Order: sequence, then structure tokens, then C-alpha cells
Amino acid sequence: MKNQIGLDAGKVWKQLEAGGTMTTGALKKAVDLTPFALYAAIGWLAREDNIVVSRSANQIKISLK
Repeated sequence: MKNQIGLDAGKVWKQLEAGGTMTTGALKKAVDLTPFALYAAIGWLAREDNIVVSRSANQIKISLK
């Protein structure tokens, strides 16, 4: 499972690199991951200090550092 989370984190990274800041909903659609897989990948990237997570109203936005 750890390997899959790393692969999913790579997908999220590449999408953010190409598309810039995205909401979690838009990111989920763009990389076609389950909610669990998406949030695990976000956690992986956050743990490595590669992303910025911000909250605006009812949206969570993710961007690369």
C-alpha cells in the first residue's frame, strides 16, 4: 500500500505542477483517484513539505511550494 500511495502522490504532484492551485474536488477528478487515495497522497506530499494546503470558505485548496 505504501508504494501505491507514493505513486498516487506522484500523480497529484504532476497535476499540480501542470495545473497550479486546485481544489480537492477538481484534483480528485483530474487524477481519477478515490477520496481515500487522494487524501493519502496529499498527506504524503504534506509530510514531505512539498505542498501548501489552505482553506477558503468551504473549499480546500492545494498548491505546490
